[in-house]
Amino acid sequence: MNLVYKVNDLSKYKNVRQVLKNEFNISNRLITKLKQNKFIYLNNKVTYLDKELAIGDIILCKINFNETSENIIPTKMNLKIIYEDDYLFVVDKPANMAVHPSILHYENSLSNGVKYYFDSIGLKRKIRPVNRLDRDTTGLVVFAKNEYIQECLVRQMKTGTFYKEYIAVLEGILDKPEGTINALIARKTGSIIERCIDKNGENAVSHYEVIYSDIKKNLSLVKFVLETGKTHQIRLHSKYIGHPILGDTLYGKPSNLINRQALHSHKISFVHPVTKKQVVLEAPIPNDINETKRDRPQ
Repeated sequence: MNLVYKVNDLSKYKNVRQVLKNEFNISNRLITKLKQNKFIYLNNKVTYLDKELAIGDIILCKINFNETSENIIPTKMNLKIIYEDDYLFVVDKPANMAVHPSILHYENSLSNGVKYYFDSIGLKRKIRPVNRLDRDTTGLVVFAKNEYIQECLVRQMKTGTFYKEYIAVLEGILDKPEGTINALIARKTGSIIERCIDKNGENAVSHYEVIYSDIKKNLSLVKFVLETGKTHQIRLHSKYIGHPILGDTLYGKPSNLINRQALHSHKISFVHPVTKKQVVLEAPIPNDINETKRDRPQ
């Protein structure tokens, strides 16, 4: 994969560096890496960043190059692949699976499964998750196949152009059919995991819409759309309005209807960094969340 730009107007960019930064939106850190590896070309020859441009010049930047993730052990898994092209890989993560390897999940994280899959198709790439889900949250996780794609999608998240929609089952019946939760989130003192609502925390905004309510079970199926992506945001905002997520043992209580927090990353939408087309992806609502809506035999 290459990024290519032909110079037609000298009033726009004066040198190669400006094309990389402003036309391709490549970070300074990645520009340095590309320069060190001689992946920046002017008219098919390796060039330097401050090289002045002329009409008709062609700048080519190679961004899809071999990398390794030797610290991640490949583990064979039955991955639910939602989407794949030369630049992106999107999977539907099951419950009880971390995204990243850790001391507790050294060989059985989603990244281990992606590493095995990449190895099996001969793809030499680092494992680059763009978004992250809690271990017991299901749904869509995006992996970038190179650093440039990762940068582009992370930038979309920061600017709010990366759409993220979740489905959750909440305890109780909400007073309003829809609304916005705007409550600052911070780390909880003394905990490396738990977060809390705090006036000195970071901005966090969640929009919600009730899809279904069950008065008998005292439950609500709710759609959440996030403006921000803070750790535990939906789980904490749900607790904040008095309706914690069903089965959330960190911010609520266990449930006999489901053995995890009933939260699912259902839909995402973003502009493809290369094709510039809108990509819309969905992961079906898992059975354990659907089961919470059904009457169980006495």
